[in-house]
Amino acid sequence: MQRDQIHPQLITDCHYLGRLPATTVLLHRNAALPWFILVPDTAIGDLLDLPDRQRDRVMADCAAISAFIKQTLGFGKVNFAGLGNVVPQMHLHIIGRREDDLCWPQPVWGNLPAGGEYEHGQLLSWQLDLQKVAGLVPAEIAVQRNGECPG
Repeated sequence: MQRDQIHPQLITDCHYLGRLPATTVLLHRNAALPWFILVPDTAIGDLLDLPDRQRDRVMADCAAISAFIKQTLGFGKVNFAGLGNVVPQMHLHIIGRREDDLCWPQPVWGNLPAGGEYEHGQLLSWQLDLQKVAGLVPAEIAVQRNGECPG
């Protein structure tokens, strides 16, 4: 799948924030933790199968989101995973963690209780911050809120 073909489950579960050079940036709707999901611009299913140069670009995007979580949002720990067991399209999870979060020290999968949703203003603020610190090309959040992911 290419950037304009985001798996429907990811669209259901996430806000579409925009694009970095090698990935589409999503944010999980559960606001209990900053849980970013990056979708690389590829039809390849596993990160380790990417050509070296493309893998390096994807990992640079992941590192930028990790730095944002730590430096801007103030989380001391970041979990990183690429599972793809439910959604076959390659997507990478980058999740801010701290010892006082709702499911520490367990993984978020299957342990994270509902944490409410992000306010529209919070999404716009994080978009602006990511634009400044990581070069995010922002998406129109209002469009995504209607269940669509622009290409």
